[in-house]
Amino acid sequence: MRLPPLDSPQWKSPVRAFAWGMSAVTSTVLTLVLFATYLGIGALAHDTHFSLLWALLSTLLVWAGPAQIILISTLGSGATAVQAAIAVTLSAIRLFPMVVSVLPMLRMPQTRRRHLVLAAHFIAVTLWVECYRLLPLVPRERRIAFVHGLGCGLVIVCLIATTLGYELAAKLPTLFAAGILMLTPLAFLLSTARNCTAIADILALTLGLALYPLVAMFHTGVDILISGVAAGTIAYGAHWWRGRA
Repeated sequence: MRLPPLDSPQWKSPVRAFAWGMSAVTSTVLTLVLFATYLGIGALAHDTHFSLLWALLSTLLVWAGPAQIILISTLGSGATAVQAAIAVTLSAIRLFPMVVSVLPMLRMPQTRRRHLVLAAHFIAVTLWVECYRLLPLVPRERRIAFVHGLGCGLVIVCLIATTLGYELAAKLPTLFAAGILMLTPLAFLLSTARNCTAIADILALTLGLALYPLVAMFHTGVDILISGVAAGTIAYGAHWWRGRA
C-alpha cells in the first residue's frame, strides 16, 4: 500500500485518513501473525469453557494477546477475578512505554486528552511497530484518524480470528494451537530488530537476548523483566557515555 504524499490534498479528509489506516492492515505481515495468534486464543477460550461472546469481549476490551492468555488461563484454573485482574495488569505494564512513545507522535497543540483515549487503547505491539513505520508518511493533523482506522482494522481481523478459532477448537491439535501463540513474540522480536537503527537500540536488543538465558538459570519468575531492564540500562548508559565523549 502506498500512501499519498504528505502535501497531497487528499489528506484534508479525516474520513479518508481513517480509510487509509484500515487499508494499511493489508500491507503488513503482522496482520497474518495476529490472525494466527487469535485463532489460538479463540481455541483456548473454547477449551476453558468460556462463551464465544466472552471471548470476543476479551479481544475487544483487553486487546493484548499475552494478557488475554493470562486472563483465560487464570480464570479457567479457578483463580478469583481480583487475582486475574492483578495478573493482567502486571502484564499490561509492558505496553506503557509503547503508549508513551507513540502518543507524542499524534499530539498537536490543540489536541485534547479525550482525542487520544481510543488511540491509547489500540496501542499494543503490532500497532506500535506499524506506527513507527507509517506515521512519518502521514500529516500530523491526520495521524489520530489514521491510527483509529489502523486500530479498528486490526481489531476486526482479530475478532474474526477469535470466532474462527473458537469454532474450530475441536479440530485444532493442541500442539498447533500452542505453536501459533508463539508467533506474536517471534514477530515482535523480528519487527523490533528491523526497526533498530540507533546503536543503543541494537545494543539493548542484543544484550537482552544474551542475558535472558543466564537470568533464566536462577528461576526468578521474572526473567524477561530482569534481563530487559538490565540490557536497557546498560544500553542507555553506553548511549549517554557516547554523547558525553
